[in-house]
Amino acid sequence: MHLRNLKSSPRRVLVTGAAFTLGLLLAAGGAGAAHAAGSVQAVIGLGTLDSFGVLGHTTVTNTGATTITNGDLGLSPGTSVTGIAPVTIDNGVVHATDAQSELAQADLTTAFNDAASRVPDVSNLIDLAGQTLAPGVYAGGALSLSGTVTLAGSASSVFIFQAASTLITASSSTVAFSGGANACNVFWQVGSSATLGNGSVFAGTILAQTSITAETGATVAGRLLASTGAVTLDSNVITRPSDCAARTAIVASTPTAAQTAAAAAAAQAAA
Repeated sequence: MHLRNLKSSPRRVLVTGAAFTLGLLLAAGGAGAAHAAGSVQAVIGLGTLDSFGVLGHTTVTNTGATTITNGDLGLSPGTSVTGIAPVTIDNGVVHATDAQSELAQADLTTAFNDAASRVPDVSNLIDLAGQTLAPGVYAGGALSLSGTVTLAGSASSVFIFQAASTLITASSSTVAFSGGANACNVFWQVGSSATLGNGSVFAGTILAQTSITAETGATVAGRLLASTGAVTLDSNVITRPSDCAARTAIVASTPTAAQTAAAAAAAQAAA
């Protein structure tokens, strides 16, 4: 992108070819926080993922008293769900290597590719801390959050973050909202793995290519969805967003087509 200064407004920058402006909000003491008036985006279609709070590929591992509210816990095609006993699932079920989790993984691939294809309004970001961001698409290599980022918009505003490699939040970091924006339409597309630091207050749906680790006491208003790796939990509170649309009915576990065929073959052999 090519930048040119606007002489009539020294605190504004025009980004050629993009329909947004980047302003500087001056805080006390002269410190500034970037606020981007970005693009209007359609939401990322989740399909069957909508019902999940946690979805892993290889394993889902938990330590401590984790709570998942208004969402399912899923795993496919792996078979190892460990530490599930201390997990409280409120208004959700466990889908371990069943038809629902299998379909959700397929929908995760679709959602990940959709998020990755969006054209960024702002690129080359690193640390989001201290910024107030308007709706739009924000991209970086390895994204981090060392403090608080504020997402400003309405209840229907869509925020998409693209991390080419990792997403790492520091201990006690926060994703905050203003103006009615909320976690329903916040998406984090992560090219490798995501780590939420101890006590992080995180918001949005993570679509990770590899794995997701939520360290001790991290809270999530959103979803943790891992495409090819594990989800590791530790005394977390995960609340699937429900402010934007009502949840569809909870679906009980059903066998996959392969499991049904195997059972039929076993029954035939036994006969």
